[in-house]
Amino acid sequence: MSRIASTFSNLTAQNKKGLIPFITAGDPAPELTVQLMHALVAGGADIIELGVPFSDPMADGPVIQRSSERALKNGVGLRDVLEYVREFRTKNQMTPVVLMGYANPIEHMGIDHFIRAAKEVGVDGVLVVDYPPEECEEFAASMKQNGLDTIFLLAPTSTDERIEEVGKIASGYVYYVSLKGVTGSAQLDLAAVTAMIPKIKKHVTVPVGVGFGIRDGQTASAIASVSDAVVIGSRIIQELENTPRDQAIQAVQNFIQGIRQALDRSSIT
Repeated sequence: MSRIASTFSNLTAQNKKGLIPFITAGDPAPELTVQLMHALVAGGADIIELGVPFSDPMADGPVIQRSSERALKNGVGLRDVLEYVREFRTKNQMTPVVLMGYANPIEHMGIDHFIRAAKEVGVDGVLVVDYPPEECEEFAASMKQNGLDTIFLLAPTSTDERIEEVGKIASGYVYYVSLKGVTGSAQLDLAAVTAMIPKIKKHVTVPVGVGFGIRDGQTASAIASVSDAVVIGSRIIQELENTPRDQAIQAVQNFIQGIRQALDRSSIT
């Protein structure tokens, strides 16, 4: 069983919902990335999504775009991100790490080389935003052969056919984008999410995590009531933007701890 599957199995056994925070590798500073990853775990994260900086993050809103720009200015690329995971694994062998990014850096490295390197450093899954399921069966198969999960995005606009395609090859979990548009935009529509999750689960057997628009314990709890996990990204990046660097680690840990407590309270009631 993969680390991601094992994590969700343990959560189910404890009647808990997954907490999946996102940070961009190299933001606000390269030397803080691994410390931030450990802080997320200390705060109660179950899985970490680690963003690979990219010059044209088309699916991301301005907050995460800014984080990617800062990371690139710091000279952080895909090889550095893999090294952060390697360093993280020296102290943490349990928490799954999912790389989230775009096809260009992976293809520039070489798909086979990337998959081997990701496995070697301890990556558990990869979400490539611009790899639609119908175009990456070979990629997903190679990932699976190497024990890595391929995570896919689904959106309010996803058709039954697209959901079915994702269901055939997705592993680990799927990430349902709860809003139309880019990350960090608009307001959460719980009724719309509640209506969509059963449609997804009709075709998808892996857990469903929901992200976009989750900003606090209240919205996280509401989403967790209808999903298997919540994903939080833009709000954490904002926390980093608004906090002095020497306080960033503790601020992020405290924020995640608040979300974790809200999720656990709602699972008890």
